[in-house]
Amino acid sequence: MMANQERIEQHIELLSRFTSTPGRGVTRLTYSKEDLQARTYIKEKMIEYDLEVTEDGFGNIFGKLEGILPDRPSVIVGSHFDSVPNGGAYDGTAGVVVGLEIAALFKENEIQPAYPLEIIALVEEEGSRFGGGLMGSRGMMGILSEEDFKELADKDGILAEEAMLSIGLDPSKRKVRNPETIRAFLELHIEQGPILEEKVIQVGIVEAIVGLTQLEVTVKGQAGHAGTTPMNRRSDALVSAAQIIGDLPELATSIGEGAVITTGRLNVYPNGANVIPEKVNFTVDIRAGKEEHVLDAVRRTKERIAAQQKKGIHISVEEMLYIQPKFLDKNIRSILKETSDSLEITNCNMQSGAGHDAMVLSDFTACGMVFIPSKDGLSHCPEEWSDASDLAAGTNILFETVRRLMEEESS
Repeated sequence: MMANQERIEQHIELLSRFTSTPGRGVTRLTYSKEDLQARTYIKEKMIEYDLEVTEDGFGNIFGKLEGILPDRPSVIVGSHFDSVPNGGAYDGTAGVVVGLEIAALFKENEIQPAYPLEIIALVEEEGSRFGGGLMGSRGMMGILSEEDFKELADKDGILAEEAMLSIGLDPSKRKVRNPETIRAFLELHIEQGPILEEKVIQVGIVEAIVGLTQLEVTVKGQAGHAGTTPMNRRSDALVSAAQIIGDLPELATSIGEGAVITTGRLNVYPNGANVIPEKVNFTVDIRAGKEEHVLDAVRRTKERIAAQQKKGIHISVEEMLYIQPKFLDKNIRSILKETSDSLEITNCNMQSGAGHDAMVLSDFTACGMVFIPSKDGLSHCPEEWSDASDLAAGTNILFETVRRLMEEESS
């Protein structure tokens, strides 16, 4: 009962076609036309593999194979299927494809599990359209309230609910999942870094995921003519923003122990070549392995922001997301290790520097996560690539782990 490498490659290739930027990476934003194309493909494959398909009020997709024992919690396998702008074909998508392959193995080998198996494809993990990130998993577990969801809008002012309706999704469906219906959550993901490839190791077993917070900073000044406004009379929002952003790399370095700070999105208004910027929005992504370092970085970032408050310049900060560092389930890590060894798949323990849906679900159920190598450590770019043989190896590990978890629960 080994994973079909060719089928995995085909799923990855076909899903990569659902992009708004052909030839320039995968751009698949939540509730877009490309989202609809990908979800249609995923649901069709779930049905092909004899799964019962449903969607919740966020548009998360669930494919369920009922178990022999009634009213038992599910073992869930999956990841997200949205992307960053001009991203790669593997981030998130690989975990969904692995879930589909596990379902195919259950069907082909005529296995009915003791407990339900669910394959899940989650929305808006990246936060590329509606900000904050991990929306599908946070919403599913009740962390994102109905009121907050109703207020979510993209940069063009389109509400998330409006975007859902535009592709035929129903935001009135039930949104929150009862944690008691989940036995465990397993997620395969590409590493998005260089360690596994450099060490020539096939699989990383994730011990912990870094804590992270995302801030959105708005700097307001006064627009003016670029040629007629003297330098000492300007309230230039972009200059103030640039001074804050320029301090952040040094701040991260001073905290040390792997802390990182990134400004990934910046919007300037009115964005004219001959107009002094009136307003700037930018994001600050802060990550560290220890919560005290995350909190220290947030405090010191806000101090630098406050230092730029002056006559004519007003700055506000909104915390879009805050998640503590998370340790994944010890028992599942042990099973992943034993399974990898029994299949003679080289492995090591790892920390995750990226956020994942597993870090949300780990507060509610037992979670396990495996990484596979990323070529040259690249991710969030068109060059992102992972070998299908490593994807197949990860699938085999998760397939056997799913069966072990079901045996443990039934016993």
